[in-house]
Amino acid sequence: MKQENIHPVFDKIASRSSKEARLKQSSKVLWFTGLSGSGKTTLAIALEKTLNEKGYLTQVLDGDNIRSGINKNLGFSYEDRQENIRRIAEISKLFLDCGVITINSFVSPAREMRKMAREIIGDNDFIEIYVNTPLDICEKRDVKGLYEKARKGEIKNFTGIQDGYEAPLNADIEINTENKSIDVCTTEIIDFVLPLIQG
Repeated sequence: MKQENIHPVFDKIASRSSKEARLKQSSKVLWFTGLSGSGKTTLAIALEKTLNEKGYLTQVLDGDNIRSGINKNLGFSYEDRQENIRRIAEISKLFLDCGVITINSFVSPAREMRKMAREIIGDNDFIEIYVNTPLDICEKRDVKGLYEKARKGEIKNFTGIQDGYEAPLNADIEINTENKSIDVCTTEIIDFVLPLIQG
């Protein structure tokens, strides 16, 4: 179907501000990025639990969950990874417009991909959280056995082994999990995030 035959009705549906007012919160997209095994998902889950306990409505979007559903038709080429991030950003924007605080956990290895996500979501609403954990630590934590498979050549295009990871140059917050507990890291994120999401 041609774009000229598509007529969005965004201006006719209930506004984001009205939904935020009902929820008594300011919606944001909290985007965790880092190597596989860095602690992104663990921190995203801990953050959601803490925010829910404080009365905030959240939604976690995680790489494996998304790839088992809406993006199960995508592989791991650069183009497919970029499309994976594009779709996630569009989904995140829908949650954002519902007033929901969206917590995303994706390797999103290239700066270009994260820049695209930020542009889709909006600079003021995209909070980049860099989980900075050294590769050797990520490999030691590798409960899924992915790094071992990648080093054996059983997994292709694996970030950190065959493919590179471009660390953020100006993340909104950087968390180093190497010598810190989950609780300490979560508290650091909560302290940073709370002023941004309070209604």
